[in-house]
Amino acid sequence: MHNLTCDSSTFTLLHCFLECVQRRRGSMYLEEETSKKSEMISCIFSLKEEVGALAKALRLFEEKGINLTHIESRPSRPNNDQYEFFINVDSTCSQALDEVIEGLRTQISGHVHELSRNKEKDTVPWFPNDIQDLDRFANQILSYGSELDADHPGFTDPVYRARRKEFADIAYNYRHGQVIPWVEYTEEERVTWGKVFKELKTLYPTHACREHNRVFPLLEKYCGYEQDNIPQLEDVSRFLQSCTGFRLRPVAGLLSSRDFLAGLAFRVFHSTQYIRHSSRPTYTPEPDICHELLGHVPLFADSSFAQFSQEIGLASLGAPDEYIEKLATVYWFTVEFGLCKQGSEIKAYGAGLLSSFGELQYCLTDKPKLLPFDPDKTSLQKYPITEYQPIYFIAESFEDAKEKVRKFAATIPRPFSVRYNPYTQSIEVLDNTQQLRNLADSINSKCHHLYSCNIIKKIKMLFLS
Repeated sequence: MHNLTCDSSTFTLLHCFLECVQRRRGSMYLEEETSKKSEMISCIFSLKEEVGALAKALRLFEEKGINLTHIESRPSRPNNDQYEFFINVDSTCSQALDEVIEGLRTQISGHVHELSRNKEKDTVPWFPNDIQDLDRFANQILSYGSELDADHPGFTDPVYRARRKEFADIAYNYRHGQVIPWVEYTEEERVTWGKVFKELKTLYPTHACREHNRVFPLLEKYCGYEQDNIPQLEDVSRFLQSCTGFRLRPVAGLLSSRDFLAGLAFRVFHSTQYIRHSSRPTYTPEPDICHELLGHVPLFADSSFAQFSQEIGLASLGAPDEYIEKLATVYWFTVEFGLCKQGSEIKAYGAGLLSSFGELQYCLTDKPKLLPFDPDKTSLQKYPITEYQPIYFIAESFEDAKEKVRKFAATIPRPFSVRYNPYTQSIEVLDNTQQLRNLADSINSKCHHLYSCNIIKKIKMLFLS
């Protein structure tokens, strides 16, 4: 076994794993109990040889409560700049291992080869049925939180690290239904926000979609969007609820794709509350409050976009792992980095564009490749996460994109359909004839109400006049 040179944080994580300390119980799947004799699952994953890479990988296992019973390392033979790690995992951690593998592939760009696992087929992944169920996974973050990687701009800043812990504590202690705690931002944090706010606002009139530009003045009027003031999540959340029913929930860092998308099904957006490091105001290695409030929030106040976002979330509930990856890719090329047609022009509506001064300019030049949005093709497109996108997908409209996502969701193999009930804030699983009859009765009742109120006649009269 190759001898590893570890920093203190990596050594601590290794010690915890080799002592087999399980920090969390609970499966992400419906079938949580097993009577089978405990067996081992073996995997090999490779990482680039760089500071903090192993610590970041091990943290994924720790945060999912996975026991590593054995770990070895060796230099990679095919890639001289990488190390390979052989691990054994207790089979009781099989379900949580899926999310760690996803994190290794998407967050760390690690290569994973699964050597052995007797995984039961056709097991439906667990998903939240009630909005309060979001409390179950809201703190199961994949990276960052109160800890920072060695290449993070704030890694060597003890004041910034302590501040990040304050924000993480707020998220960890938050439960659905509570008021989001008010934060007193520092002068340094407000200055950082101000630089980002000022630069982006100059581009919005010419580069952002009309929906974003329609809502932004309302956020300035009602939510404290100003150059010298960072808005409070609670104020913004209440505003969104009054517009489309969307709400914000504080989160300490990145969630898995499955967990994050599940929140959208309930019209809940998991939002960070911290801000990027002041040394690099135009750059952030992870979502921060500038990205959330300037990029995401304005569009969640638009009814068509809110419905489109929820459709992606509903499609994810109970979906197999390979389809979660596809839906996450669709989300990436729409909600994060989407472009849309508006008249004869192309505008940006993705939050990753609307919160990045440089890429917002770049995306509307002739440098990137522009393709029509098609979920079947978009879901298979590879993408970089640390540089400008070489390819963007253009939606004809939010309504058109929503219908395409619905058709794509119909191809996801799951033995039921789902519907969100806004009155009970719960998911209705449609898997028997009685539930389908109830849904049909509800639709008929609404249609009858439209006709009884002569809505159609009144609309025709408006158009004729």
